[in-house]
Amino acid sequence: MTSLDDVTIEITPQVLLKAYSCGIFPMAESADNNALYWIEPERRGILPLDAVHVSRSLAKTIRRGGYEVRIDNDFDAVIDGCAEPRSGRRSTWINSRIRSLYGELFALGHCHTVEVWQDGALTGGLYGVHLGRAFFGESMFSRARDTSKIALVYLVARLKYGGFTLLDTQFITDHLAQFGAIEISRQVFQQLLEEALDCDLGNGSADGSGDSADMAAASFAALPVDTDPAEILELVSRASAPGRP
Repeated sequence: MTSLDDVTIEITPQVLLKAYSCGIFPMAESADNNALYWIEPERRGILPLDAVHVSRSLAKTIRRGGYEVRIDNDFDAVIDGCAEPRSGRRSTWINSRIRSLYGELFALGHCHTVEVWQDGALTGGLYGVHLGRAFFGESMFSRARDTSKIALVYLVARLKYGGFTLLDTQFITDHLAQFGAIEISRQVFQQLLEEALDCDLGNGSADGSGDSADMAAASFAALPVDTDPAEILELVSRASAPGRP
């Protein structure tokens, strides 16, 4: 694990996207520690998009409604939620540099949020990085029962509809394992990543500039935000990513 502060180059959104394209991502020790570290796990967590499991109880909750899902609506509120203390964790790894860098990626169209709102309040969500046909999940949070799970289901539907091939979860948690997340070797992950980036939309650029960033954002936005919950569940249950019609 190498500190970004030990590297003499300036860490910019473009450098960060290049790191993701190599299978590396940054983390911090804590919110109070401004140093960042490159992470490249020996074993990598992914959620196979053609084998996502949604429990009957969660599917019932999604069909019942009573929530609104918004996309790329309030990045700051989502990252605030992800940084909140939670059961079993008093501190967060999301520091000011993480907030700034991913905020810039959000402005470039390479970072996205899936947000669950109830009665006018943000009750759950997630954010992650989009590059080519890969989505790198960064963090999620829940302030009400099942809201982070709802966000994940809506993310999977969006990725499958948009033609994505890889959902990187970085690590495996009990929460993700319920959906079918698995652990693979670094070598296998690199192969999947290369395939996802070989399909890069636009010019194949990983610098977040020009048409590549615009087309990448359009792919994530392809699924209508008002898609019926039953259609969301149908998309997720399909054995393969259908792509846009």
